[in-house]
Amino acid sequence: MVDPFAKLEPIALDRKNSLGWVEESCNLSGDCSSGIQTGYLSLALSRRKILALFLAIIAILVVLLAKSFWLQIVGGERYFALAENNRIKIEYDKAHRGVILDRNNKVLVNNLFGFSVSLLPSDLPKDEAALAAELDRLAAIIKVPAAEMAERLAKADQNYYQPVQLRAGIPYDAGMEIKILAEELPGVELNVDAWRQYPLAESLSHVLGYIGKIDADEYSQLSDRYLLNDNIGKAGLEKQYEANLKGVHGEDRIEVDALGRKKKVVSQSDPIPGDNIVLAIDAELQEKVHDILKDKIPAGRGVVIISNPQTGEILSLVDYPSFDNNLFTGGINSAEYAKLLADPDNPLFTRSIFGEYPSGSTIKPVYAAAALQEKIITKETKVLSVGGISVGQWRFPDWKAGGHGSVNVVSAIANSVNTFFYYIGGGYGDFQGLGLDRLVEYLKMFGLGSRTGLDLPGERSGFVPDAKWKEDAKDQVWFIGDTYHLAIGQGDLLVTPMQVNGYLTAVANGGKLFKPRLALEAIRPDGAKVSFLPELIRGVAIDPVNLAIVREGMREAVVSGSARSLSALPVAAAGKTGTAQWNSSKPNHAWFIGFAPYEKPSFAITILVEEGGEGSSVAAPIARDIMQWWFKDRLAAR
Repeated sequence: MVDPFAKLEPIALDRKNSLGWVEESCNLSGDCSSGIQTGYLSLALSRRKILALFLAIIAILVVLLAKSFWLQIVGGERYFALAENNRIKIEYDKAHRGVILDRNNKVLVNNLFGFSVSLLPSDLPKDEAALAAELDRLAAIIKVPAAEMAERLAKADQNYYQPVQLRAGIPYDAGMEIKILAEELPGVELNVDAWRQYPLAESLSHVLGYIGKIDADEYSQLSDRYLLNDNIGKAGLEKQYEANLKGVHGEDRIEVDALGRKKKVVSQSDPIPGDNIVLAIDAELQEKVHDILKDKIPAGRGVVIISNPQTGEILSLVDYPSFDNNLFTGGINSAEYAKLLADPDNPLFTRSIFGEYPSGSTIKPVYAAAALQEKIITKETKVLSVGGISVGQWRFPDWKAGGHGSVNVVSAIANSVNTFFYYIGGGYGDFQGLGLDRLVEYLKMFGLGSRTGLDLPGERSGFVPDAKWKEDAKDQVWFIGDTYHLAIGQGDLLVTPMQVNGYLTAVANGGKLFKPRLALEAIRPDGAKVSFLPELIRGVAIDPVNLAIVREGMREAVVSGSARSLSALPVAAAGKTGTAQWNSSKPNHAWFIGFAPYEKPSFAITILVEEGGEGSSVAAPIARDIMQWWFKDRLAAR
């Protein structure tokens, strides 16, 4: 029988299972050993693919190990704290802010407690129409315009999770209405809050300043000590003594369950109130000075500084006009703030330390002391005043036409004789004056050109010009006429009223230049007192005999000279008037400086009236009224 397959060539067949593995390779005759190894499973992958897979696995393991190291070692403490916060809730008991008192323990700043309303941007409706409706509804309750709320929110976009306070001091009924409508007003927070009350308001606004809610920049620097909705001093003593006044918040660490329910108190610390600050200010004197300024210059601008020349303590510091700092305590609204900014008299400007003015003739006692000390003159040296001096085509006049005749240093101070000070300042003819360098030296010795160190923020340093400055700033040389102007307190010399009060006290007390001080002491919660002792900046290098001659000239100014309006005071006083030119098209600034009692001064007063005119007719009468009240009515009543 013929085999039908005898002529066919054998062929190889590979059998694969469903996974693609080769099981065996055979021909048709059943021979499975035709040069092909059989009996095992193999993967159809190249060595390159296997190596790539191996490297990928190694890379993944390295990433996982690095991440594990970061989470457990580098960031372990932080993530542990976050985990703890998932079960530990912290509640704060806010510390009471310290109060401020005058030297007689009269309360100048108090704390009030009640409701405040804030908006939390992250929880507000995202739909513009719904948000507008909510703001309109809230505006009707708290009496803050919806447009103002929207403006505050716009400014707070960068602080999405920080509350934006709208108003403090919410009436109880309004607070309860917000509480009832809480579910209908998402993003509206009602808090129990504290704010400041300033009983004397305007008379002390520049001194005390005000507080406000901490802003984003402040919080970024102080987050370790402050909460997002804390108050912080923004101006004046509230800012200067923030570290004393703030206190330390109490803290309760409470364990909660997964639903946020309290389980137990883990730890607890009580709040520590802030320190109370006692000032050198006499509140009754402060109010009287403010009232006198309001009466004498109702539409004007001015400063009165009263200090004890023996210590540098500030008894009264009034900047006029002022403002009601109670407007700021709950967050001033935009309309009120715009009104203050638009006021041409700039009531927010603290003239006593920010204002820089030509000194006028109030600087003449300093130059007289310098000329005596440098032996340029003696008490008997006389200069003939015939109405001024001439240098080439330039005329440097006296204020009195025809001059004052023959004068010495005492009568020159008493009558503010310009010619005498032209002579001792720049020299004239054969008379050798101090010259620019020595004028500048003594100006700086008496504290000009640098801050006094008063404990208020933002003080300015004034300006003492010299030849190098003029060459650099104006590309001009220094002329003898510049020295003459400097010698009578004009030209480019700029002083703050606080600096003027500084050199006044140094003349009055015999040569001690004190750092002026508003605060006397801090009283801690446990009753311990921390005194702010008088601080001597330096003793001026003037012989006491020479300063006594200068004081004699200031006394003569009250007896017979430019300050005669003070001659009827119940105590012997000394003084010096000043009239400072600063703008050819505007009135002069009016100055007065003085002290009393003459033999043992305890009261030094500096007065500036911006664009007031003559110091003798405007500033001196203000000093007279204040000193009359103090030495006759106030001290006699004690």
